[in-house]
Amino acid sequence: MPENLAATETNLPVPPPGEEAPVSSPPVDASQDRYRGLIWLVAAAFFMQALDSTIVNTAVPAMAEALGVTPLGMRTALTSYVLTLAIFIPASPWLCDRFGTRRIFAAAIATFTIGSLLCGIAQTLPQLVAARVLQGLGGAALMPVGRYVLVRSIDKRDFVKAMSTVATVGLLGSVLGPLLGGALTQYTSWRLIFLINVPVGVVGMWMNRRDMPDYRLDDVHPFDLAGFLLFAAASAMLLTASEVASGGGQWLRISIYGVLAIVFGATYVWHSRRTDHPVADLSLLRVRSVWVSLAGNLFTRLGVSGMFLLLVLFLQVGCGWSPLMAGLMMVPQALGSITAKWGINRMLQRFGYRKLLFTNTLIVAVMLAAFALLGKSSPMWVIALMVFVYGGFMGMQYTAMNTLIYNDLDVKFASQASSMASTAQYLSMSFGIALASLLMEALLQGHAHEDYVPAFRWTVLLLAIVTATASWVFSRLRSEGPPRSPHPSD
Repeated sequence: MPENLAATETNLPVPPPGEEAPVSSPPVDASQDRYRGLIWLVAAAFFMQALDSTIVNTAVPAMAEALGVTPLGMRTALTSYVLTLAIFIPASPWLCDRFGTRRIFAAAIATFTIGSLLCGIAQTLPQLVAARVLQGLGGAALMPVGRYVLVRSIDKRDFVKAMSTVATVGLLGSVLGPLLGGALTQYTSWRLIFLINVPVGVVGMWMNRRDMPDYRLDDVHPFDLAGFLLFAAASAMLLTASEVASGGGQWLRISIYGVLAIVFGATYVWHSRRTDHPVADLSLLRVRSVWVSLAGNLFTRLGVSGMFLLLVLFLQVGCGWSPLMAGLMMVPQALGSITAKWGINRMLQRFGYRKLLFTNTLIVAVMLAAFALLGKSSPMWVIALMVFVYGGFMGMQYTAMNTLIYNDLDVKFASQASSMASTAQYLSMSFGIALASLLMEALLQGHAHEDYVPAFRWTVLLLAIVTATASWVFSRLRSEGPPRSPHPSD
């Protein structure tokens, strides 16, 4: 059980897993030029995952028509990918320590690429869901391993510059994703949104062999397989309960899955207290900033994660927009998020986490509710402006939430906290998408196109209420001075 969790200072970036143990690895070169290929390899992986996370939304109506399901029935293809990320991210540090970064990163790229190929040729929704799970298996290691290797390889003086390059390329994927998804769907086929990953993956495998260093530990502790399986089972049971609920009724099945989720979750809590190396160290929750960050992330993402799926359905199905125009309306969100990142350090230094997150969360909730004012006759520029402003406030929200977890934590626990934060982020995203689609499906009076407009309005109002509850969570933070070392990241 870790002791002395509170830190006197927080020196990020996050150290790699097992940093204190001796490692058998090549000597670190302080020159960034030597690792230019590595930087672009990691940036390409970030780009591929960011693109895949945003490109699918605008293709949902076309995919639903091709696979013979309703647009809201496509939520399983979205939630299965994100849930797989949440479940398998905690395993990536141990896999790197045991098998080496080069081998694990190559396996991640290969798995993600094969999953993308299978998504592109899927003929039914179950086939697509299975392929998305395979994609998630690969994607779960791409970002953690890439960040880990950069921390180990790049001199501290050059690290910020290297991560800025990687983050910028990743954000470019977020900007291009919706637009590219709309264009491919409208002018070619939705299948290409997955198949374009295949040549990128082939190039990535070649770059990995040439540029990826091979870091591993000589002495690796046993993997917490029991804890991993308990956590995975609890998460899967929760998502299954939400899927069963979408069918209406079947309360007995919903109750069974819900009870199983509680049992598996409670068993994991019991198990984690009795193992030396749990897959998620729950003792870190004794630090206020850690549990507030995780709980605030949960309620915020429950409210906002399904927003852009709903907006795409509102524009394409409810208002009759083309996939390209609907995708174009998603771009201002990414631009707003990028713009907000320029001022987040200054805002945190001036107001601190408690004031900024409490106020910004309420603003996000109000902005979310404001989308209920939209209708078929709403001008395009009004929608674009609202999406841009909403994206800006969400950019600040994500950055503040994701850095809060490190604020009062000793640096030696930062790696474990980073894994927990990533897991909680993707887990809450999967349930947020499920909640949004379930609410809209329940509020639909029929399946005519015009029914999607009032259902969208009532859904965003309910989601705004869910989001606003996160402001109470952030109010539990103590009043504090400027954060020690905020490092904006999304």
